[in-house]
Amino acid sequence: MNFTKWQTYGKAALVGLFALSLSTTDVQAQKKGKWVTLFDGKSLNGWHSWQSDKVLPQWKIEDGAIVLAEKGGKDLVTDKEYGDFELELEWKISEKGNSGIIYHVIEDKKYCCPYSTGPEIQVLDDERHPDAKAGKVGNHKSGSLYDLLPPTDFAVVKPAGEWNKAKVIIKAGKGESWLNGKKVVDFPTQGPEWDKLVANSKFKTWEGFGSFQKGKIALQDHGDKVSYRNIRIKEL
Repeated sequence: MNFTKWQTYGKAALVGLFALSLSTTDVQAQKKGKWVTLFDGKSLNGWHSWQSDKVLPQWKIEDGAIVLAEKGGKDLVTDKEYGDFELELEWKISEKGNSGIIYHVIEDKKYCCPYSTGPEIQVLDDERHPDAKAGKVGNHKSGSLYDLLPPTDFAVVKPAGEWNKAKVIIKAGKGESWLNGKKVVDFPTQGPEWDKLVANSKFKTWEGFGSFQKGKIALQDHGDKVSYRNIRIKEL
C-alpha cells in the first residue's frame, strides 16, 4: 500500500473510531432517564443468584412473574450496579411470608449476603409474620426501611396473596419508599442523619452496611414463597 492510500485508509479508520465513540456515548446518555425493563416475564437474563454465575432452580418464572418457589435459591441479584435510580415493581407474598427489596448491594465474598451492605425495603405478610411486631414502632412492616424507619401508613399494604405495587427512589443522598401509590418513607442515604439511623439500629456494628452509593439490587430469599413482576428501573 502506498503512502497516499495509507493516509486515506488511516483517516477513514480514525473517523470510524470517533463515530463509534460518539455512538457509545449517545447510547449511554439515552439510557439514563429512560425506563429499562429488568424482567420481561419470560427469562431471568440480567439476574443471578448471590455469588453464583447462574440463577438457582428455586427461582422460577410462573405466569409472568419471578417466583421463589422454595428456600435455597439465595437472593436474586442484578448483574448491573445502580447508583441513583427509580425502581418500580409489584410483589406478592405468601401467608406468613417474608422477603425484601435490597439496594446498593456489594457482591464481595467478605460479605455473607446482600443485606450485609444493602438497606432493605421490607416485603412481609404484616398480619401473620411475627417480624411485623419486632423492631421499633413498625419498622419491620411492609414498605419500611427495614429496622431503620417505619412506613407512615400501616393500612396501605394489601394482604398476603394479593399484589402490591412498590416504588423505590434513590437520588442525591435521599430515598423514598412508595407502596400502592403512596409515599410511606422518606429517608437519607448518607451523611449525619443516615449515620444516626444506623447507630440506632441492629446494623450499628456491621462493617460496610449502607456505606455505598452504588450497587446491585437484590430480591431476598428469606425461605418463604414470594413473587415479583413488572420490574423496571430508570437511572437518574
